[in-house]
Amino acid sequence: MKNPYLPIEAVIKDIRLETNTIKTFRIRPKEAIDFKTGQFVQLSVPGFGEAPFTPSSNPANKDEMEITIMKAGKITSILDEISSGESLGIRGPFGKGYPIEEFKGKEILIVGGGVGLAPLRSLLFTLFSCLNDYPKLAIRYGARTPSDIVYKESIPLWQKKDKVDFVLTVDIGDATWSGNVGLVTTILKDLPLDCKEAKAVVCGPPIMMKFTTFKLLDQGFKPDNIYLSMEKNMSCGLGKCGHCRLGRFYVCKDGPVLTLDKIKDMPDIWD
Repeated sequence: MKNPYLPIEAVIKDIRLETNTIKTFRIRPKEAIDFKTGQFVQLSVPGFGEAPFTPSSNPANKDEMEITIMKAGKITSILDEISSGESLGIRGPFGKGYPIEEFKGKEILIVGGGVGLAPLRSLLFTLFSCLNDYPKLAIRYGARTPSDIVYKESIPLWQKKDKVDFVLTVDIGDATWSGNVGLVTTILKDLPLDCKEAKAVVCGPPIMMKFTTFKLLDQGFKPDNIYLSMEKNMSCGLGKCGHCRLGRFYVCKDGPVLTLDKIKDMPDIWD
């Protein structure tokens, strides 16, 4: 039986700068890792520790994995200084993926905020691979400023796809920006979907997810059709440490994606 605590060695093949504080790492594990979109892994820096991240790459690629990381704490600060060719450790995957089978035949709304588009990128690759299964795919993404937008090269290509309705916004505009200015909730009105039947997937900072959820409920989305990425709660990945406990759920085992109806009555879910 494979030791779940033993990481697989992985080599950094490439590092792409997304913003001043966000980088995408392309890594090649020495063993293929088969993950489903929405699952997460534990990435470790030898001698320093590990932290949980959700892959941002296409799950169909078993040989390599991309992980988009924002410099925010101890491990992410160390990763920010690391170079191509160096080795990391990787454990997983952990948790449950998005219920893609339940999405088929439904209109889908994807809402991302900041680096929250990273886990959603993996989902987008999966949805793009079978767009005919979905009547409509609407994507709404918000960043703090134009320079904080991730995947700047990919977004124009995504916007050109059939059946895809992609709208961007920034909290603060500048001379280069001609799009919407305002929080992501400002682009959640007049959605080109049947909100009472559509599925919504939300990922971003807790405060963004909180007010996005309120807005979606106002638009008619049902709580069991709103999928929230509770990634801030992830820890060991095995349900042992208890850090990820959210009511009766262990986010690392039962999530990290949970529908609103399952957690809406729990206190402090946005803290």
